[in-house]
Amino acid sequence: MNHHIEDLKICALIRNNLESSILGKSKEISRLLTALLAGGHVLLEDVPGTGKTQLVKSLARSIGGQFRRIQCNPDLLPTDITGVSIYHPKEEAFQFRPGPVVANIVLADEINRATTKTQSALLEVMEERRVSVDGFTHELPVPFLLFATQNPIEFEGTYILPEAQLDRFMMKLTLGYPDEQTEKQMLLLHHNGRPAEQLEQVASIEDIVRLQAKVRNIHVDDAIADYLVQIIRRTRSHAAVQLGASPRAALSLLAAAKAHAFLDDRQYVIPDDVKELVPAVLEHRLLLQAEARINGVTPLDILNDIVGQTKVPVRLER
Repeated sequence: MNHHIEDLKICALIRNNLESSILGKSKEISRLLTALLAGGHVLLEDVPGTGKTQLVKSLARSIGGQFRRIQCNPDLLPTDITGVSIYHPKEEAFQFRPGPVVANIVLADEINRATTKTQSALLEVMEERRVSVDGFTHELPVPFLLFATQNPIEFEGTYILPEAQLDRFMMKLTLGYPDEQTEKQMLLLHHNGRPAEQLEQVASIEDIVRLQAKVRNIHVDDAIADYLVQIIRRTRSHAAVQLGASPRAALSLLAAAKAHAFLDDRQYVIPDDVKELVPAVLEHRLLLQAEARINGVTPLDILNDIVGQTKVPVRLER
């Protein structure tokens, strides 16, 4: 039992670090921790300057992970991400020079500025957690998490992320502007230097790997699995939805629900874990019918509607 208390203490320390770095965003930080423990990639969609890079840097620093940042732009080539094989005449052999994606925590900044060809190079990396260069496969470090930022405003020179890539992000989060009081606090905090640079490491990569393994062992009752599948399937049959949630989305929602239960000090998933995470896990995966979009319907409206209509399993005797 002491081990479990120790594990929750590690999670609390990481949370405190992130909350001291980005003020007033407890809910978003909880989601980020959930994704970390579930081993899922995160899409951060927001206007510039809301602290997305700072948040990811703070996470990497907190867990002692190797952090690399990729600035996406139209000139970026797939090999700029994955790495290249370079011929060494002396040794008469090719050597792999790893790209920035070979790290524990990778931030792909403004991902929708990269060309579709470069974006697709990230697909294998996100799904397989390895890179293939010149016919050779190179495994990525464990854990490997990709955080990508994109701008919600229709800036010039942006490419829409393909559905296949959006589906590989476990969650989409939006930080938003801080409230007035928090913004004032932030000014005073930044006056003494960048908070992310001053954070201490509070966990190790080995801790995260161990916690992720424990999360995978969280119990999921049949009734909970049925409840989750009902929600997923209703996104596909909803009249306003052109493309619903995929089987991969169901796996992401389940993995996130397990991590949510773990952070709530439970060894089993309850319906609230699923309900709580539906927006973050499913909103970015739904493609609406043109008519629904014209009428101002949002994916969130549809998800609220679906969750409201799905029968919640009764409390199970344990």
